[in-house]
Amino acid sequence: MNIYNNKRKYKLAIIGIAILISILSLGYSNILIDKLSTQERMRVELYAEATRRFAMTSNMNEDLTFVSEVITRNENIPVILTDENDSIISYKNLNEQKSLDPEYLKRRLVEMKKKYDPVIFDILNGKIERRVYHDDSSLLNMLFWFPFVQTGIFGLFILISYMAFNASRRAEQNRVWVGMAKETAHQLGTPISSLLAWVELMKTEDKYSEYTEEMQKDLDRLETIVERFSKVGAIPVLKPTDLNAVLHESVIYMRRRASSQIKINYNPMQPKMNSIPLNKSLFTWVIENLLKNSVDAMPGKGIINIVAFPDKNNMIIDITDTGKGIPRSKWKNVFQPGITTKQRGWGLGLSLAKRIINDYHNGNIAVKWSEPGKGTTIRILLKMNS
Repeated sequence: MNIYNNKRKYKLAIIGIAILISILSLGYSNILIDKLSTQERMRVELYAEATRRFAMTSNMNEDLTFVSEVITRNENIPVILTDENDSIISYKNLNEQKSLDPEYLKRRLVEMKKKYDPVIFDILNGKIERRVYHDDSSLLNMLFWFPFVQTGIFGLFILISYMAFNASRRAEQNRVWVGMAKETAHQLGTPISSLLAWVELMKTEDKYSEYTEEMQKDLDRLETIVERFSKVGAIPVLKPTDLNAVLHESVIYMRRRASSQIKINYNPMQPKMNSIPLNKSLFTWVIENLLKNSVDAMPGKGIINIVAFPDKNNMIIDITDTGKGIPRSKWKNVFQPGITTKQRGWGLGLSLAKRIINDYHNGNIAVKWSEPGKGTTIRILLKMNS
């Protein structure tokens, strides 16, 4: 069950809309580019015709105003005029500083040859051939890059909106969890106080001693649970703690509540390696949660191995079971709230475990290995120095 089942659908819908808008924008821009390119070609042909007429004019009294205006009006289309051997005669709308270098002109001519066919015209009754090569105007280049810039800006907007939405949702979830945890602790406090009083009263009667001892254990457990819930949302105090003792205590607790056919193994480390900064109440919650998940993943029979060892400045704790396993595609998802394979439960256990380890202990918890039908290894990494 996933209480946020539609979340992925919304993400895919947003991505799909963004891709569709990008495709439409690119398609429409290509249409405009083709039309503008055709118009520029016509302007180059007109420029070539004006150049031809200007070159063929022998009468100094002939009015060349229109011809001259056509030539001078070309202020943004780069052109190079050559002879039949492609020797450069003149150029227009190229970089003024770079055009002083003949090699630059040759490179630009090669680029223009690759891009468009020249406009060819004759003068002196076909005795002399001239060629006009051209490139895209700055306006056409800007139009070419515009959809990519537009798509980038739109994508950035979507990304920022998505991150803001996720942050807002996480903050809302955090407030709900913290409020729920503190309210639970508050509600449990009154009946526990009452039960404690009744247990103390029963202890005065010898005939109830057998029952009061077990009741006291359950009440101690309830007080531990209340303490854990009350600390959710607050910054816990980390104290140097005997990791061996904490893990051993959690293992003993789970052994009593698991099937006799489920073996929970833990070999303690050397004493000199086991003191690290922890909040015992919250950390045991994590270990018990992981052990319970491993027990639930095995159909009444299996093995759970707990291994702890130092690695540089970190302490590594691996919890491996022989349960159902997790497909690799779901390794990251198992720590999200609402993810669970059980018919009962809200799927908050591993999510809270991640919060306790990552946020409160500045460590990390993740699936190290898992294979369907073979088992799972959950790895916890903790700092040996706070």
